[in-house]
Amino acid sequence: MSDPKASGTVVTVDEQAFETADEQAVDDDGFEVVDETPQLEATVDQEKQAKVDANHPEGIADTSTDRIPGVTLAQEERIRARAAELDRMNARAEFGSQAGRERRSREVAAKGSRRRRARFKQRAASVNPWAAPERADPRAELSQEQLAAVNRQARRLAEELAGWSRAAIARRLGEAVADGRDVTSAVVRVFETLETAPGQVVPIRKLEDVDRKEVSIDGRVKTLWDPSHSSIAQVGLIADESGQTRVTIWKASDAPWIAEGDRVRIHGAARNWYEGRVSLAVTGWSTIHFPERDRWWDA
Repeated sequence: MSDPKASGTVVTVDEQAFETADEQAVDDDGFEVVDETPQLEATVDQEKQAKVDANHPEGIADTSTDRIPGVTLAQEERIRARAAELDRMNARAEFGSQAGRERRSREVAAKGSRRRRARFKQRAASVNPWAAPERADPRAELSQEQLAAVNRQARRLAEELAGWSRAAIARRLGEAVADGRDVTSAVVRVFETLETAPGQVVPIRKLEDVDRKEVSIDGRVKTLWDPSHSSIAQVGLIADESGQTRVTIWKASDAPWIAEGDRVRIHGAARNWYEGRVSLAVTGWSTIHFPERDRWWDA
């Protein structure tokens, strides 16, 4: 017999599951029960490995027309890159006015450079005849004995003059000897000229002979004294093996602080005169280096 309390409506299992899905479970205290089951996701390394496995030739399942059959992914990339380069070259070739533009541009630039250099040499020839473009190397006019002496002296001077190659010194000596000077006087003249050339560190004794406003020196701070004006940061004497000179460091130059005994190399110091003697001033255009400072490997 059927239970009189039972309902006559039959409910299936799926309908019961659907109804209970909307009902939120609660605990004994009446709070909703939260499902704390962790959701598993792939890591970055797993995703990378999945891409590698998917692109492996033995694991490729994609048979679409976009892929090149029978080749690996690396081979396919090289094939497509080569085809793209050929398309680019063909596109450039189609423009008749653009054909050879890069080559023509290089040729025009090279011709312009040669013309400018030739004009410069012609102007320089008004001061130094050996700078004329039509003049050959002066060493070609020397005897074998003179050429050997010039090469020996050029090798010796190259060791004493930093920044000058032996070939450049040999050409200067060849010009002097070809003009009629003996080798000894040519060596003295070339050495004095190159010793005070722009960019060279000038010996202090040669500062009076320099005919430009800015020079570079290398020496040691001999003594410092109190500045006579508030705009002066430091003032003192710097000496090298050839002599000493007064150096004034202006506050506006923002130069680093020097101390007695420091070896300093000053580039771009302004040359002027103080009480009948040549002196130097460190300005905003000057730089000071300390060759011996912080040399921990010599400690």
